Amino acid sequence: MSKKTFVGPHDLTPIQFKDLSVILGQKIILDKINCKIKSNSITAVLGPNGAGKSIFLQTINGLFSIQSGRLNFNLMEINQEIRKQQAMVFQNPVLLRRTVIANLQFISNLRNKESNRLLKKILSKVGLEGYEKKPARLLSGGEKQRLSMARALIINPNLLLLDEPTANLDPYSLKLIEDLVLEENSIGKTIIFTTHDMSQAKRLATDVIFLNKGKVLEQTISKTFFKSPKTLEAQKYINGEILI
Repeated sequence: MSKKTFVGPHDLTPIQFKDLSVILGQKIILDKINCKIKSNSITAVLGPNGAGKSIFLQTINGLFSIQSGRLNFNLMEINQEIRKQQAMVFQNPVLLRRTVIANLQFISNLRNKESNRLLKKILSKVGLEGYEKKPARLLSGGEKQRLSMARALIINPNLLLLDEPTANLDPYSLKLIEDLVLEENSIGKTIIFTTHDMSQAKRLATDVIFLNKGKVLEQTISKTFFKSPKTLEAQKYINGEILI
């Protein structure tokens, strides 16, 4: 069978893991993963610390090599064109030591007057209107994460990857980011996020992937996962028990 080639935006899903393993040093981080992420879904990747959640997202983003198995985006293997259709927001914001507007200009490569109006519109969307000339390093933690979201949204990605995007944020920033997730999903974007906040997962997720020790133990719709988890590990996790 010939390989499918990239033909443009909105062509990345479903995303399918087939017996995928990622090994760092001598440690197996992801162990023969099999799962599928649907188009236009909001998938919460849940599990205890060390389960492999962040590596799961970063593997989708092409940041880690796959030792065995396959990762397909609508039957295509990852390449630079597919990566251009993705945006990732990390738990700890990674920003340039420049102004807020310069951070967006660097990502978007937009600098004319008409483009600046678009950049200001994005800043307004994340609650940072009037912050254009402020150095990014002087922003609060919540403001930095909102700027990270703006940097992700400015490229209009088909796939949005969020690694603990609201950890330790103020209530205003948390609510704003959650509203953005729902808004972006409503216009067709597929979103995958990690969180330790069960309430947040219930509010946002259409689907859940539950990881433990690098393995997918459950994948189902969100309501089913929280109401009737199939595995003992998932039951303990939902009940707040420590998984060893």
